[in-house]
Amino acid sequence: MAPTKELKEFSVQDVASHNTEESLWIIIDGVVYDLTRFADLHPGGLTVLLDVAGKDATQEFYGLHRQAVLTRLGPKYEIGRIAGHKQKIAMAKPGDISKVPYAEPVAWQGFYSPYYTESHFKFRAALRKFFDEEILPDAPMKEEAGEAADDETFAKLGAAGILACRMGPGPHLKGFNLPGGVKPEEFDYFHEQIAHEEAGGVGLPGYQDSLGTGMVIGLPPVMHFARKEVKEKVVREVLTGKKRICLAITEATAGSDVAAIATTARKSPCGKFYIVNGTKKWITNGKQSDYFSTAVRTGDGPGGISMLLIERSEGVETKQIKTSYSAAAGTAYITFENVKVPVENLLGKEGGGFQVIMFNFNHERWFIVAGVTRGMRMVVEECFKWTQQRMVFGKPLIEQPVIRAKLAKMISEVESVHHWLENMTYQMTKMDYKEASVKLGGPIALLKLRCTRVATDISDEGCQIFGGRAITKTGMGRLMEGFQRTFKFASILGGSEEIMADLGVRQAMRFYPTDAKL
Repeated sequence: MAPTKELKEFSVQDVASHNTEESLWIIIDGVVYDLTRFADLHPGGLTVLLDVAGKDATQEFYGLHRQAVLTRLGPKYEIGRIAGHKQKIAMAKPGDISKVPYAEPVAWQGFYSPYYTESHFKFRAALRKFFDEEILPDAPMKEEAGEAADDETFAKLGAAGILACRMGPGPHLKGFNLPGGVKPEEFDYFHEQIAHEEAGGVGLPGYQDSLGTGMVIGLPPVMHFARKEVKEKVVREVLTGKKRICLAITEATAGSDVAAIATTARKSPCGKFYIVNGTKKWITNGKQSDYFSTAVRTGDGPGGISMLLIERSEGVETKQIKTSYSAAAGTAYITFENVKVPVENLLGKEGGGFQVIMFNFNHERWFIVAGVTRGMRMVVEECFKWTQQRMVFGKPLIEQPVIRAKLAKMISEVESVHHWLENMTYQMTKMDYKEASVKLGGPIALLKLRCTRVATDISDEGCQIFGGRAITKTGMGRLMEGFQRTFKFASILGGSEEIMADLGVRQAMRFYPTDAKL
């Protein structure tokens, strides 16, 4: 830790004499801390501190605490350094790219990649620094309290161009100063992938979803199908962080079966409004949204589905749904009771809602994979670090062959998913929408299936490595606990694993050559 004030130098013998409750000093990697005033506040009690009083407690500290504890509390109690000591442990700084093997994509680990340019490297560095400095300091408290990102945070995300970046390349980027000095005209799907990965790097599933997951899936119907005047108003409001939006399709009796949607939209006698009645369920960010891209029934059968942009107004009620992760995500049950929606808010054509819904499914599934893959890499990094510093039977946990086998399995599976993700992203940079719709629906569905199956393995093996800490919300296993508690969301949202498997094979059957025989 870099000194923040003029500090004294001590010898090990100097520190050794401060080993009582009245004067309690310890050493952590050559830095001397006076914990006398902290002793009564220590969550583990005084006895634990007295066991290491006057001693080098580096190993004991890192066996029980995350480095963030030292970063947060260390400066308050730091009084000096051991003369001649050379620090051995790197202190994480905002924006750091991890040097732990397999914690980052290979291009950031010193390997060559055909996909990334200097622009991508600058972009990730700027995003990482932003999230570390502007989001992470308050995120754990918000996650625990179930509080979504506030208006100030959204204003920061908007001003930094991050909300716009998460919507991919396109004209909506003009007028924004993008992270890393990236120019709108050079922005591609790899930049967007990185934006989703870095948002996923918050490592707090509920709160990170409050940072714009609803927008990523709820704004595309407006961007691509709304009337010009509606699009210009709403897209700007959302991307600058002034308003929030979500996607409202799922109902209690209509999940993957979109054709079963029952929420109705009937034209008013004057013909100027749709009158909407019905409910939506499990809507991410619904609790805090101002706009709802909503699937409604305007006629009979599968061809009777339409999409409307509904603004929060009289007759719109949102209630929190308690889920496995933090209430910060704002997962909601929405009731529409005689809500008046201007006909100008129709997205696409009446009866053309199914096409609007299908338009963004590939992108939604790809976005989910990007975020989950970042989360899995973080678990790999946490497990690698933990096995290096956790002492068991007198040696680091990683010395156990069974632990190395678990890490090998986790690493190989994450790498396979991430390389497949990069390949799909590359295809997206080369195909127009029509070609991508025809060719990528099946592969992306199977990629999502593989990703969430791997997430299951990562959760299982990571929990075994962390033991009891993996089911403890605070401390060393905090990130692992959050991942194992919430990874199943991705297995269901955007299409369940079973639907993904069937879709992938059915699309392959469409291209199966009729003359191919054993």
